[in-house]
Amino acid sequence: MTRVWDVPVHDTTRLRDVRLAAEEACGHAGFGADRQAATVLVATELATNLLKHAGGGQILLETPAAPDGAAEDGERAAVQIVAIDHGPGIADLSAALHDGFSTTASLGAGLGTCRRLADDFDLHSSPGRGTVALVRIGPSDARRRGERGRRAPVPVRAGGINIPLVEGHSGDAWACVRSGETLTLLLADGLGHGPRAADASDAAVRQLRRNPRLTAPELLAALHTALRDTRGAAVAVAQLDLAAGHLEFSGIGNIGARLHTGGGWQPLVSHPGIVGAHVPARLPRRRLPWSPDCLLVLHSDGLPSRWSLRPEVPAATLDPGVTAALIVRDSSSSARPVRDDTAVAVLSPTPPNREP
Repeated sequence: MTRVWDVPVHDTTRLRDVRLAAEEACGHAGFGADRQAATVLVATELATNLLKHAGGGQILLETPAAPDGAAEDGERAAVQIVAIDHGPGIADLSAALHDGFSTTASLGAGLGTCRRLADDFDLHSSPGRGTVALVRIGPSDARRRGERGRRAPVPVRAGGINIPLVEGHSGDAWACVRSGETLTLLLADGLGHGPRAADASDAAVRQLRRNPRLTAPELLAALHTALRDTRGAAVAVAQLDLAAGHLEFSGIGNIGARLHTGGGWQPLVSHPGIVGAHVPARLPRRRLPWSPDCLLVLHSDGLPSRWSLRPEVPAATLDPGVTAALIVRDSSSSARPVRDDTAVAVLSPTPPNREP
């Protein structure tokens, strides 16, 4: 079941909550003691930075699988930690990323150490707007880094963020699976909130992982059968043919989707319905060209429909999970509280200079 830990960090009492959430996330991912210790250290350091440098913020932990879309043989467990703030930003980013750098009496680990302990690390900081930092840690440092050295680079990568309305369980879920030259990104929004909504979205993710070779309409048809014993869900499927260079999109329900290409955004419209309850006789299917400058965003209806990605955000080079977090952060405020589960999944090009 999709598990997400959302910890607001506005005073030092929440540091203990961050540590406990990190320990629970590691238990959910099946981590050993060493990787759990690394995860707890990173989560606590990021939370401490929020207090000391940004006046507070938010820590999100979840356990996505294969966020870069490269895995073909089963799920690779990981813990993803995202720190989000609306603070002043980082004045000297290069110094902050130096291993062991700390300007205050924190753990002394600094962002450099967080980066060293991570399997994936990225951040974006804007003066006056704040910072988003993302870390993914796998179950075995040596094994995962060995896998990285053997894998061929993938021209695209996927990442996302998931914020629950009900503590512990999000009714939204996303996953990205690769089979040969086909990469499939799915986002599901189970009806309602809490564990029963999570049951529906998780059933959709499991079905995708069992059937990665189905076309987008075939997958929606299989999902319609698989979700009949659940509340049902809104589901969008984006399938990229890496060899042919085209994207196919099929969606049922209120999942938002936009494709950025050629300097502008193009909306991708889903068909009304509920997967598991009622769908159209002919499932929708749209094919579009995919080029190295494309960016795809899928999101549940917890995100305001008029969201925007600021032009100065370098989405082509950022980890897509950071891009997703920036979209959520810049579309929310204290005057507009979250009233639903919110998930955003992003498919973006892999920068040519990124290490495999």
